[in-house]
Amino acid sequence: MNLLDPRATFSQPDGEGSVQVGLDPRDEIKGAKVFAVYGKGGIGKSTTSSNLSAAFSKLGHRVLQIGCDPKHDSTFTLTKKLIPTVIDVLEGVEFHAEELRPEDYMFEGYNGVMCVEAGGPPAGTGCGGYVVGQTVKLLKQHHLLEDTDVVIFDVLGDVVCGGFAAPLQHAERAVVVAANDFDSIFAMNRIVAAIGAKAKNYNVRLAGVIANRSKATDEIDRFSAAIGMKRLAHFQDLDAIRRSRLKKCTLFEMETTPEVLAAQMEYIRLAQLLWDGVDPVEAKPMKDRDIFDFLGFE
Repeated sequence: MNLLDPRATFSQPDGEGSVQVGLDPRDEIKGAKVFAVYGKGGIGKSTTSSNLSAAFSKLGHRVLQIGCDPKHDSTFTLTKKLIPTVIDVLEGVEFHAEELRPEDYMFEGYNGVMCVEAGGPPAGTGCGGYVVGQTVKLLKQHHLLEDTDVVIFDVLGDVVCGGFAAPLQHAERAVVVAANDFDSIFAMNRIVAAIGAKAKNYNVRLAGVIANRSKATDEIDRFSAAIGMKRLAHFQDLDAIRRSRLKKCTLFEMETTPEVLAAQMEYIRLAQLLWDGVDPVEAKPMKDRDIFDFLGFE
């Protein structure tokens, strides 16, 4: 069946009233610790994912980062370029996956981090979930997951439809990136709901929230306490982090000022925390209207 055929759907009840992309049990990722990173678009999710991948590699782990955004820029600070996507290379061989080699779609980045960009179907067609599924199939067919300790899925914005929620079927823990503002917290609430829906049928559980691009964390902490979340890490709005993306490099390659060193150590601490194992949280998302009242809008 064509990967981009919009009729290509499976039914998987992941919550009341939902129909979502089902996971073939043969495509389950085994052996590696798998994390899915979600958050509002533009919040620095890809920068966070890439620096977290770099931190895991600094701890001596073999890391694979999979970008799950049609914009395919998740890994460019690791590889210093926009790498071809899985969809790009599949189209080049008319979707004959058996003709592909690992070096066609997997590229080594900073400190040995391996990088893959899933890409996405043409606008208005197909389903992002199948792109993720095909990517994992290729990785398994080429035995590329057998030598991997950590897999990080960096997922498109706050889109939590069945397709872009597909990485949750593979992940052990899901992490939300949020700033200390209403839009980020609103998106976080919906993502928490999506994770809860997937947890009914898959092993994924919510790990917590990473506060990013925020001097303060008071609203994140207040909301987290109200729904049963916990904050895993805090990265302030540092100019060095913004400049690292402009320089196409990770934070670990920037000049080591006290601020940069502190942020590097926070990433190392977060990576070690996730590697050691984070107890899942049983967060209960709010209704949309309740968030408006909770955050003080009148």
